[in-house]
Amino acid sequence: MVEAARILFGEHGFHGTGMAQIADASGIRVGQIYRDFESKEDIIAAMVAADLSDFLDEAVLAQAIAMGDRQRVRRWVLDLMIRKQQPNDSTLLPEILAEASRNPRVAAIMREGDQRIRRHVAAALAMLAPHAESACARCVEELMMTLMMGGCSRRMALVEGDWQFLEGCMARFLDQQIAWLADHDDGAAAADHADA
Repeated sequence: MVEAARILFGEHGFHGTGMAQIADASGIRVGQIYRDFESKEDIIAAMVAADLSDFLDEAVLAQAIAMGDRQRVRRWVLDLMIRKQQPNDSTLLPEILAEASRNPRVAAIMREGDQRIRRHVAAALAMLAPHAESACARCVEELMMTLMMGGCSRRMALVEGDWQFLEGCMARFLDQQIAWLADHDDGAAAADHADA
């Protein structure tokens, strides 16, 4: 049912899709849909939660961090920044973002998703540059989030691009940011402050 709603929201928009259409497309009765989901916003929440689980590969990151595998953590960050989108994302994500601008419930769902992604990006950066100043780490985290969303937007806009070239650029950028964080570690800052 959620997959049927995903396709319909992408094709007809959030407001252009009714529960009856979702029922017809999924083969599930309207009454059953309302037993599982009180509103279309609850369907969006289920979509976002499922998509984030697929997108984040949380188990992969957790295992890489637990093993101290810097290369796997670095690969996870790169995948997050340039991950290929789902087939329907070019129509569905803009629809959800537009709905978030006018619907407080959908905006809250998107903020929760943003915070979930941020927690994982912060954990990855903490592993890659464990002693980085918190303000510097926050700056890099924000850049990563912005680049990730920018990459999604370019794909949604069907911008032709050399995605392999982009991956190389992102890899160099990530390595520069990790090196910058290593140069701004809390221990060195505290020692410099004590010497002054």
